[in-house]
Amino acid sequence: MNIDYATLATTLQSLTDGETDAVALMATVACEVHHADDRFDWTGFYRVTEPELLKIGPYQGGHGCLVIPFSRGVCGAAARTGQTQLVADVDAFDGHIACASSTRSELVLPVWNGAGGLIGVFDIDSNQPDAFTQTDADQFQAILKNCFAAVK
Repeated sequence: MNIDYATLATTLQSLTDGETDAVALMATVACEVHHADDRFDWTGFYRVTEPELLKIGPYQGGHGCLVIPFSRGVCGAAARTGQTQLVADVDAFDGHIACASSTRSELVLPVWNGAGGLIGVFDIDSNQPDAFTQTDADQFQAILKNCFAAVK
């Protein structure tokens, strides 16, 4: 299945318009995105809860890691660098944390609030190798920017 990004963006805009609570937004985004494409095995957020530390937030799928330091894994790299991580083969990523043994590829995007502060990362895992494209990364980046712009 391919995502209809225009429809997904419109749906998320209508569901989240005016919402300023980051956790409520994360829950809604995780749910809508998870069900938008069968490539997605785990879809969710890790929240910045203290300096250099991520803790699990709203997600869809099996269990996730509870705590991820910025210094470890794909999620940590996205938080540490502020750059999207598009990983075709998680086994080839130095320091990958295997929260689920089924994960083969991963897309992780930093999530910024309206003031430009990092509030977390959005993590999409797939049980398929090389499941994500730059188009996926670009589209999700735009969706996240729009959804979290009102968060302070």
